[in-house]
Amino acid sequence: MKEIPVSQAYRLLEPGPIVLVATSYKGRPNVMTLGFHMMIQHVPPLIDCIIGPWDHSYQALRATGECVIATPTLDLAETVVDIGNCSGDTVDTFQRFGLKPRSASEVKAQLIGDCLANIECRVADASLVDTYNLFILEAKRIWIDAARNERRTMHHCGGGSFTVDGGTLDFGDRMTKWRHLP
Repeated sequence: MKEIPVSQAYRLLEPGPIVLVATSYKGRPNVMTLGFHMMIQHVPPLIDCIIGPWDHSYQALRATGECVIATPTLDLAETVVDIGNCSGDTVDTFQRFGLKPRSASEVKAQLIGDCLANIECRVADASLVDTYNLFILEAKRIWIDAARNERRTMHHCGGGSFTVDGGTLDFGDRMTKWRHLP
């Protein structure tokens, strides 16, 4: 075995797909790319996200307490990377990348019509933001584009490398202990 730096632990454990986070602050919409997030609870559905003060979206999320987490698919790979390489403080990300904003029901941030799924969220707990840049969000509404053909998502492996989802394994019949969960 070869030892690697502990700073690369995220490359081995990153649990979910790369997502886009949409915010709106002072009437200005923004989108950022995010890789540090995970589900932390089923009911109510809670999601943690690491968004630091170096990200333009940080101020919007702190001020408004709401956002949309959108799941892009493989056809948006280059756009997702390019969004991650710019900042909403100098770029109108919706306009620059030709994203299709859609009105949300519970939050002012826009849904991203180009994505497979959109989750409207409100900050449920900000007590760890100052220490760890960790926002705990509660999912309020979820929208899925059921007609979308491309469904493969991307997972960041570090250094510009991504893993792409492929097939699905269905072990539902073996999950006897967890059948009660939705």
